[in-house]
Amino acid sequence: MAAKKIIAICQSGGDFVTDKDGSLSYSGGEAFAIDINEQTSLSDFKSEIADMFSLSSDNMSIKYFLPGNKKTLITISKDKDLQRMLNFLGDSLTVDVFVASDEAAARNVSNMPGSRSSRTTVSEAVGFPIVAPGNAVLGMTDAIDDVDMDMPNETPMDCMPINIIEHHKAAQVWENTITGVDQRFNSFNEFREALHKYSIAHGFAYRYKKNDSHRVTVKCKAQGCPWRIYASRLSTTQLICIKKMNTMHTCGGAAVKAGYRATRGWVGSIIKEKLKISPNYRPKDIADDIKREYGIELNYSQAWRAKEIAREQLQGSFKEAYNLLPFFCEKIKETNPGSIVTFNTKDDSSFHRLFVSFHASISGFLQGCRPLIFLDSVTLNSKYQGNLFAATAADAEDGIFPVAFAVVDAEDEDNWTWFLRELKSAVPTSSQLTFVADFQNGLKQALADVFDKCYHSYCLQHLADKLNRELKGHLSHDARRFMISDFYSAARSPRLEGFQRDTELIRAISPEAYDWIIQSEPEHWANAFFGGARYNHLISTFGQQFYSWVSEAHEFPITQMIDELRGKMMEAIYKRRVDSSQWMTKLTPCNEEKLRKETAMARSFQVLLTQGSTFEVRGENPEVLAVVNIDHWDCSCKGWQLTGLPCSHAIAVIECIGRSPYDYCSRYFTTESFRLTYAESIHPVPNVDRPIEDELPEVTAVAVTVTPPPTKRPPGRPKKKQPESIDMMRRQLQCSKCKGLGHNKKTCKES
Repeated sequence: MAAKKIIAICQSGGDFVTDKDGSLSYSGGEAFAIDINEQTSLSDFKSEIADMFSLSSDNMSIKYFLPGNKKTLITISKDKDLQRMLNFLGDSLTVDVFVASDEAAARNVSNMPGSRSSRTTVSEAVGFPIVAPGNAVLGMTDAIDDVDMDMPNETPMDCMPINIIEHHKAAQVWENTITGVDQRFNSFNEFREALHKYSIAHGFAYRYKKNDSHRVTVKCKAQGCPWRIYASRLSTTQLICIKKMNTMHTCGGAAVKAGYRATRGWVGSIIKEKLKISPNYRPKDIADDIKREYGIELNYSQAWRAKEIAREQLQGSFKEAYNLLPFFCEKIKETNPGSIVTFNTKDDSSFHRLFVSFHASISGFLQGCRPLIFLDSVTLNSKYQGNLFAATAADAEDGIFPVAFAVVDAEDEDNWTWFLRELKSAVPTSSQLTFVADFQNGLKQALADVFDKCYHSYCLQHLADKLNRELKGHLSHDARRFMISDFYSAARSPRLEGFQRDTELIRAISPEAYDWIIQSEPEHWANAFFGGARYNHLISTFGQQFYSWVSEAHEFPITQMIDELRGKMMEAIYKRRVDSSQWMTKLTPCNEEKLRKETAMARSFQVLLTQGSTFEVRGENPEVLAVVNIDHWDCSCKGWQLTGLPCSHAIAVIECIGRSPYDYCSRYFTTESFRLTYAESIHPVPNVDRPIEDELPEVTAVAVTVTPPPTKRPPGRPKKKQPESIDMMRRQLQCSKCKGLGHNKKTCKES
């Protein structure tokens, strides 16, 4: 496939002009067009530009605007930046690129008024007060006495020469956001924002002396520096005007020790457009870009919080999303008739839990899926935390089919019982269900209470993790590794003798582990004893794809998170419906391949009739391999019963009596069942984040106000702790002297 081609309109020799709304336009100079694509390197691009404009490719600055944003210039300094620009452009055919020599930029900076010394460190260039609505000032430091200032009424911005810091190109456009006396603004917030940008561009810190709804007085933060500015409301108007300004700095770069801090809100507004285009914009990349473009150094935590603010600016309020839940639930039921959507609040109106099962999921499970449901939970690292419960099924291709899910404030028996009751009402079925689920956190009792005649298969992974944790201090790494491997083998063994053989191997390693396994109710997890139909699925984390969707969406407000999951499910249903429309076989492709392999093995077997519908199957040697009862769909190897597809022994019998193996396959593996699973569609839910005003009163007039749950995510990066698997178990220390675990020879107490 040919690489995507973009025409770069390269412009040089002109000047940027700031419009009234803060956007930039480029005036003057020359322009040339250059074709670039994904294979174009930055060095080649620079070389061609250098030939056109007679510039040095080693001393060149290249910038461009993000699509739809004429206020922020992005610098291209490496190949990755050039590729990122192509990704940002989407389907655009052209891009405006602005070129200048670094020498010209440096000359412009050297004449820049109010710039700071190169001795000013980046860490010293950080600490604005956060201005809240209503002109209140938050986070102010170093209170200043309320005294009048003697400020010269000077229009020209004269100042004494100062050594200049490294020129940060993105901040260059802010050099003239403050031009001097008589400059007017529409509001104090607009003036404060302009002052904020001006101080960043010129590299100095400031503090407020007065800051209210009538006047703002600001001075340089450095002790004794005469720089001042005073603005107040223009009489008989709503405009704000700069009345006095002393533009002289005498502090020098090294004098600014406290520096100023870029607020999280400001950084959030800067990165908002880039985050919109690149949702996976990492905090580390944010910090690097802000340092390179604006000369401000952020630590990881600051960048992460700024990203949170930018995300909320783009996606809407996390808090308000809870109040939209009544509207949102009604819209789901309106756009997807037959869906089950319920939510509860606590006595204080705070969010408690939300259940969602789309009509397409309900119909698909009842029409085409096996009576097998996987239950699991995922911890949400959203602003207000919580857990997501999921009930998933397996389609005919063993693909994940979400049946229902819920967002709850905590994982406990009460919430699991509620979830299972809602699930039972959503998918009423006469079939006896088998659940693969954990047995802790109240889930075991909840299943017994709600589905009294179901089969509960304990999740093998949760069991193995529990066994591993309880014996970690008593067994070496290798011993535990063998023990867990034998445990899985015992669970999968279809017959009693195999289970006993594997558990005896565990007894040889540890009698305590053997006792633990025997007491862990093998009838709930071992194939040799389990009465339900699991189709060889032994772990509840079957729905990993669905949980990955959750991990991508959990940082959205709750209504948008649910809608993101709805969108993923909608796309998956549509794609699988389209794919299956091309299938021409009776079974799905995966099951056709399984049946073909079993049929190939069956050709070497010999079949003998013993009695009625019972047959013996023998191999090349005369020994009996298996006994098959064709009427009961039973084979002594248990492969037929465990999988739902005839094993090689059964196929040998089926072909011997002149029948088709397809007649002895479970209907759940047919192409028809797969198509029935995905026959219904999930429809979009409009106005999720910003409902139309006329719609709100009708729904919310009788609905309770919903507030966020009281729990909040702790500060810092969320910690992701993965369960210790067989292959990932950490090796424990073992003392070479006493052979004990958890210490070495040096710290041994027997020394």
